[in-house]
Amino acid sequence: MRRLVPLLFVVVATVADHSVAQEKVEMRGVASGLKLEEIVAGHLLELNGKFKLRATEVIIEPGGFLGPHHHAGPGIRFVVSGHLTFVQAGKTQAYAAGDYFYEAGNIAHTAQNKTNSPLRMIFFEILPAQLAGPSVIPPKAY
Repeated sequence: MRRLVPLLFVVVATVADHSVAQEKVEMRGVASGLKLEEIVAGHLLELNGKFKLRATEVIIEPGGFLGPHHHAGPGIRFVVSGHLTFVQAGKTQAYAAGDYFYEAGNIAHTAQNKTNSPLRMIFFEILPAQLAGPSVIPPKAY
């Protein structure tokens, strides 16, 4: 029997063109590993089978960088260890171990580890059920 993953929050995200996920986002010193992925099923019938919840561990090495990008869906980020420099809409925010923050997914941003220690984070995301690759996509021109 399939385990049901509790829905921590409900945000319906629509991604019109998943083909952009095949384009490249500049990265250096970034590694990620999928920890859990489940198709949404439960009492919220309008979401069942259309979305999935994903948890991914992301490690950014000292000096590592993730260039301008969006995500295919919204999510909560948790900084497990290290320090993150996050730039979004011209504003720089620093996050440290124990911090959580929300990303809508549709606003271009960058992430960088400016320290001498690895940065370890967990991403919790709501994604289209059919998305088969990374959630990181290049920013679109609007």
